[in-house]
Amino acid sequence: MEIQMLTKFFMWCTILNTGLLVLSFLTWVFAADFVYRMHGKWFPMPRETFNAVFYSFVGMYKIIVFAFNVVPWAVLAIIG
Repeated sequence: MEIQMLTKFFMWCTILNTGLLVLSFLTWVFAADFVYRMHGKWFPMPRETFNAVFYSFVGMYKIIVFAFNVVPWAVLAIIG
């Protein structure tokens, strides 16, 4: 595979995953109660636990996106 192709691949992975992060943040800001009620029907838990689970998910997803999308894209952009 050529470096340019890999660079484009990681660029689009970064764009799509960052878009998902922004979407999850906006959903949390504007529809937190709806999301809590919807998931509360399937998984009953206190609101504090739900908040902790959500923040943990977003934090881990951010780390994974950074480690597996942003860093490889930056490295390939530098060496390419």
